[in-house]
Amino acid sequence: MGNDASRVTAVDVCRGSLVRARLWRLPFTGCIHGALHEGKTITVTGRVLPGSQRFYVNLQCGSRGNPDIALHFNPRYDESKDVVVCNTMQHSKWGSEEREYPASMTRGANFTLMFLVNRDSYSLIVNGAHFMEYLHRLSFSRVDTITVDGGVEIQSIAFSNPAVTSPPPQPGYPVHPHSGQRNRTKSHQSKPCPKTPPQWCNATQAFSAAFCAPGLFQTPPPYTPQASFVVPYKNIMVGGLYPGRNIIVQGVVNHNADRFYINLRFNSGVALHFNPRFNENTVVRNSLLKEQWGPEERKGGMPFYRGQPFTVTITCDTKCYRVMVNGVQMFSYNHRHFLLQQIDILEVEGDVSLSSVVF
Repeated sequence: MGNDASRVTAVDVCRGSLVRARLWRLPFTGCIHGALHEGKTITVTGRVLPGSQRFYVNLQCGSRGNPDIALHFNPRYDESKDVVVCNTMQHSKWGSEEREYPASMTRGANFTLMFLVNRDSYSLIVNGAHFMEYLHRLSFSRVDTITVDGGVEIQSIAFSNPAVTSPPPQPGYPVHPHSGQRNRTKSHQSKPCPKTPPQWCNATQAFSAAFCAPGLFQTPPPYTPQASFVVPYKNIMVGGLYPGRNIIVQGVVNHNADRFYINLRFNSGVALHFNPRFNENTVVRNSLLKEQWGPEERKGGMPFYRGQPFTVTITCDTKCYRVMVNGVQMFSYNHRHFLLQQIDILEVEGDVSLSSVVF
């Protein structure tokens, strides 16, 4: 890939600490501990290079030799029309291609790509909009590795499980586009996924092989308590927002819920107030600017239910926020506060129990 190759930083968030591993160029290979299961999502954010001919993201069964590839997602820009080709390789043989026009991921543009694991298929969601369904040809329970290569820059790879009673947060492979890091290392291929992660990694369920590869981290603490998320929840999003950044909130709505909200705040206001109201059977979106609330947006339906788990994914786009609920895009909300880097506070409050917050 030469100088255009992306660099990815593995981050461990056990015990709230931030531990940076070495940096990689593409090709990138990382393992998905616990493999895939129904309801799990993988979210890849990045930018297609302006001169890209093609790139791919593989969900595959292992990392050694010539492994089976359950899903080969391959945007191509070197044919008569931009196209995404999807396929499966089994026993070193490719199956029949599935082609989708247009590619929806244009050269030089940022993108957010989400893989949602369903019982019979993968749902492929690009920039918050459903792109295609890909029926399983190999059992997704065999998938334990993700690889990325080609004409692309990767900003982050995040894993998210469906909400249960109290799962810990899922670290991924984030890298901030404005981090200012300049050091580079030699091209690195991560080691094969260990069968059993070290004891100090047991609080997590899905992370890079590098997280558990020996010698990459400082000495870990002897005990890592399970993560908990107290409501009301408030945290700093270091670096603020930028196009392509995702916020993933998982939890369970209380049985007697009236309302709850998710706020994306800056110092003197609220850029996005996302407020499901059960007694009104609607989701209200609004902004608090100069100490005044603006006009409410209420259309789009009510995808939340009392007593039920939920996953909310908020994707910051160049013009708007795209909000997905349980893997389906439900809302978009145009920016009213445009200095995105100032928006660096995440709040969750109301009649919910939180199980995971990833940003």
